Amino acid sequence: MHPDQLPLSLSTVRGLIAEQFPQWRELPVRELDPGTVNAVFRIGDDLVARFPLQRGQESQLRAEADAAARLAVHTRFSVPRPVAFGSPGPGYPLPWSVLRWVPGTVASEAVAGSVAFAGDLAELIADVRGIPTGGGSFGGTGRGGRIATHDAWIETCFERSTELLDVPRLRRLWTRMRELPRGDAADVTNHGDLMPGNVLVTGGRLTGVLDVGGLGPADPALDLVGAWHLLDAAPRAVLRSRLGCGEAEWERGRAWAFVQAMGLVWYYRDSNPTMSRIGRTTLSRILAA
Repeated sequence: MHPDQLPLSLSTVRGLIAEQFPQWRELPVRELDPGTVNAVFRIGDDLVARFPLQRGQESQLRAEADAAARLAVHTRFSVPRPVAFGSPGPGYPLPWSVLRWVPGTVASEAVAGSVAFAGDLAELIADVRGIPTGGGSFGGTGRGGRIATHDAWIETCFERSTELLDVPRLRRLWTRMRELPRGDAADVTNHGDLMPGNVLVTGGRLTGVLDVGGLGPADPALDLVGAWHLLDAAPRAVLRSRLGCGEAEWERGRAWAFVQAMGLVWYYRDSNPTMSRIGRTTLSRILAA
């Protein structure tokens, strides 16, 4: 999926587990669909190993462990708790982690029309917002600060999407979105990436959340991306009502979803068609609103 992606085979993973964690060497290991940041392997029934796909992502392993501990005491939804940390070894040059398996299936279009699921998602967002920031504020370069700082990225997306999307229409929309006011809204804690692949469902209800390493202070509207990635219009309105979102916050959430979705369509067109389709679906919802 990435030009600098590290190669990693199932046999290499089995060797690393056997060498570093011999207590698990007899457990079956199987590769799961990768995320965009980690290769993922299930170990037996209760564990999962995550291997960063690119150099520079290693710090996220500890960040996710710390974030999972914080989030677990603020929500009823399951989060992946760390069990062990692996070291670089033959065939793989970076640290890696082993986490508890969180049961459930990733959210799909099957729950997009569910009011009950929308209520669960609103509860999760509220739970995350309730985690104290400790006086911190957004200090990164990704999503969560000022919308207009993403002009260069969006321009790249437009240039790469001329044969994929209605770029003139999307340009007009971005012209309005980039000017949305932030006002004096203080940063609150956000998950930061409420995508379908990071939200787990059992029996049509939200039961778990993954990839919590980005947990931290940001624009209160950031986690509203989940409303556009995951919900159709009627359940989306339920989520908005449950969270009490005003117009400015709601529109910024739509803009953050736009920033993310624009990159998914072209970047993952060939390497991860599922992610590309998610981007298209989100943009369709945004344009229809």
